[in-house]
Amino acid sequence: MALTADSTIADLLREKPESAQVLFRFGMGCLGCAIANSETIREAAQAHGVPLEEMLSALGVAEA
Repeated sequence: MALTADSTIADLLREKPESAQVLFRFGMGCLGCAIANSETIREAAQAHGVPLEEMLSALGVAEA
């Protein structure tokens, strides 16, 4: 599966478990919560006030 900004946090963590550390750096501490199952990387960045491009770059994920 190709990860993009529209992939869910749960998909990201399944494909790239090491990305949890990157998300923690951006202040996202609730990676196992129910919202992570349906929230996209794009939505998470917006909800936490993080620039999407910066987060995607740190995660090594394409925008689309």
